[in-house]
Amino acid sequence: MNRPIRVLVAKVGLDGHDRGAKVIAQALKDAGMEVIYTGLRQTPEMVVTTALQEDVDAIGVSILSGAHNTVFPAIQKLLNEKDLPHILLTGGGIIPEDDILELNKMGVGKLFSPGTHTTEIANYIKEEVSKRQS
Repeated sequence: MNRPIRVLVAKVGLDGHDRGAKVIAQALKDAGMEVIYTGLRQTPEMVVTTALQEDVDAIGVSILSGAHNTVFPAIQKLLNEKDLPHILLTGGGIIPEDDILELNKMGVGKLFSPGTHTTEIANYIKEEVSKRQS
């Protein structure tokens, strides 16, 4: 790959707490990635449109509102409809383990809980994007 990995960090829905998303965005930048942060109150459609416009390799959704079972499937569905299997959908927040397993079955990548070291997240994105580009 000639360019750095490009990651879209998104806050979807009415979740207004973005401190964690900003910490992750900075950590990914520090790991050598280009990061586009959408800001608050995005819709799944807005996220996927921005991902296309910005030619990203990954979308990271931060969610604390409990809407993960709506948000992640909606974004994954849009990625599938637009034939974008190369874009990794990952994220984190307050998500019960059972829900994480169901979301993974739908094609959503690894989801991280609060307190996960940012190096682990950056390494996962690097490894998964590399696999998808081979």
